[in-house]
Amino acid sequence: MNLQDQFGQVDIYVFDQILRGNIAPDMRVLDAGCGYGRNLVHLLREGCEIFAIDANAEGVAHVRALAAELAPTLPASNFLVGELERINLPDNFFDVVICSSVLHFAPDESHFLAMIQELWRVLRPGGLFFCRLGSRIGMDFEQLRSHIYRINDGSEWFLVDESMLMQLTQQLDAVMVDPLKTTIVQDYRCMTTWVLRKRSNRPNGQA
Repeated sequence: MNLQDQFGQVDIYVFDQILRGNIAPDMRVLDAGCGYGRNLVHLLREGCEIFAIDANAEGVAHVRALAAELAPTLPASNFLVGELERINLPDNFFDVVICSSVLHFAPDESHFLAMIQELWRVLRPGGLFFCRLGSRIGMDFEQLRSHIYRINDGSEWFLVDESMLMQLTQQLDAVMVDPLKTTIVQDYRCMTTWVLRKRSNRPNGQA
C-alpha cells in the first residue's frame, strides 16, 4: 500500500498529530465538518472509533461508504447529517474532536461561538481539540462587518486573530498543545492551526 492509499488527502497538520501519538487507534474521534472524509482514511484503517457530522448529506453518504469499506464494524449511524452548533451526542464523549477548515464559514460571532461551545461540550476531559480555521494573522483583508472579511478570492469568511484565539483558550480553561501555527497562502488567505487539550479537572468550559 502506498502512502496516499494509507493516508488519503489528510491535512498535514492532522497528520502531525497522528505522528506524535495525539490521535491514536484506540481513541473515539469526531470529525466535525467531515466533508468527504479526507482526514479519516488512515483513522478508519487503524481502528479508531470514528463519528462524523456535516451539513452536506452527499459528503456524509460518501463517508458512510468509505467507512463501510475500511471499517465495516462501525455502524452507519455514527455518520450524521447535521449542524455543528447542535450535535445530538452526549457530553464528554470523544477523545479527539477534529474541526478542519469549517469554522470560518460562520456567518457571525454568535454562530461561531455556538459551534465552539458544542464541540467543547462533546470532548471528554483530557481530550484533544484540533482546529484549523481561517485567520487574519499575517495578512490584511477588507472588513465587511464584525469578524467578517473578504478574502482574496472574493469569499466572505469569519476570521479570527491571535487575541481572539488566546481569549477563547482562556475562557475554555484549556491547555494549548502547540503554539498557534499559521500558513499564509500567497496573496489569498491565512490558515491557523489551534490545538487544545481539555483540562481533566473541569467538565466543560464556556466560550
